[in-house]
Amino acid sequence: MVKINQIIRTKRKELSLTQEQIAESLGVSASAVNKWEKGSTYPDITLLPALARLLKTDLNTLLSFHDDLTDSEIETFVNELDHMVQEQDYQSAFQAAMDKIHAYPTCDNLIYAIIIYLEGALFLYTVPEPEQYREILQPFYERLAVSEIAEIKDMAVSMLISYACNNGAFAKAEELIQGLPSSSIDKEERLAILYQQQKQYQDAEKIWEHRIRHGVTAIQTALMNLLEIALLENENDAEFFADTYEAVTRQFCLPEWMSYNAHLQLAIEKKDKAASMAILQKMLPAMKQDWNPQDYRLYRNTEYSNAAFLTGSLADILCDELLSDKEYAFLSDCTELKTLIKQVKGQ
Repeated sequence: MVKINQIIRTKRKELSLTQEQIAESLGVSASAVNKWEKGSTYPDITLLPALARLLKTDLNTLLSFHDDLTDSEIETFVNELDHMVQEQDYQSAFQAAMDKIHAYPTCDNLIYAIIIYLEGALFLYTVPEPEQYREILQPFYERLAVSEIAEIKDMAVSMLISYACNNGAFAKAEELIQGLPSSSIDKEERLAILYQQQKQYQDAEKIWEHRIRHGVTAIQTALMNLLEIALLENENDAEFFADTYEAVTRQFCLPEWMSYNAHLQLAIEKKDKAASMAILQKMLPAMKQDWNPQDYRLYRNTEYSNAAFLTGSLADILCDELLSDKEYAFLSDCTELKTLIKQVKGQ
C-alpha cells in the first residue's frame, strides 16, 4: 500500500521545512500540501521528481516501492540482530539495523521493533559508551512519537520522557508528561467486560491477566521508589517497604528472584555484608531457574515468554557488576561471593 503522505510528512519534518515552504517551491497552495500529507489527495505526477529532490530522497522511496515488512519478517530480522550482537558485536548489529531502517524508512513497526531491541541490548549486553548510540536512537523516538499507531506512539513518548529525565531536562520531561492525553474511558476494561458478556471467556481472561501483570509491576515500582525515599528520610520505614515488596511479588506468583530485589537494595545501601551475601546466595541461583507464567492460574493465557533467557542474562550481568561496580566494593574481599559467582556463571 502506497504511503506517500507519510513519506512527505516525515521527510519534510526531518528537513525542518513547513508546508508553506514546500508549496512555494513547487508552485502549489499550502492547502494542497496539507491534503497530500493527510492522504486525501496526491501530488500530480509531473511534480514528483521536483518533490523528491526537494525532500532529498528518490522516487522509489517517495512512492514507497519498498513494501512494508510483515510482522514475521520483522521478528526474524530482530532475532538476526541478537545473534549478530552475540557472535560479532553491538556495533555491527547497530549498523545492520540502521541499514534496514534506511531501506524501509516508512515502516513504523520495523523501526519500533529495532530501536526497542537496540535499547534493551545496550543494557542486556553492557555495551561500552552507550550514550553514543542513544544519541542516534533519540531522533527515532521523536519521529515515532507522532506515529499513527497508538502503541508505538505511547512507547516513543515514554522513552523520550525517560531520556529527558536521565539528561536532567526536567522541564522537557514535564512538558511531555503534561501533553499526554487523558481519558475517563478505560478501553481495556470495557473490552474485557464486553467479551465476558459475549461469553468469549478466554479473550476476557487474557485482558484481566494483563491487567494483573501491569498492576503488580506498577505496585513493585511504587514500593521500590518508596523504599528509596525511606532510605533518605526515614530509614525505619525502609524495612516495611522491602517486606511488602517481597510479599506482593510472592503473592502474585512472579519469579522467585524478584522477591529479593528490595531487600538486596536495602542491604547494599546499608553496606551490610552478611545480609547482602545471604540474599545473593538465594537470588542469583533463582535467576537461572525457568519461570513459565503459563504454569500459574493467574497467567495461564499469557503468550510465550522469553523470561528464562532474559533472567539468565541478567544474572550474568549482576555477577559482573558485583565484581567491578564501586557500589559493591564493600563485598570485594568476600571469597564466598567469588565462589558463588563462579557457580552461577557455570550453570
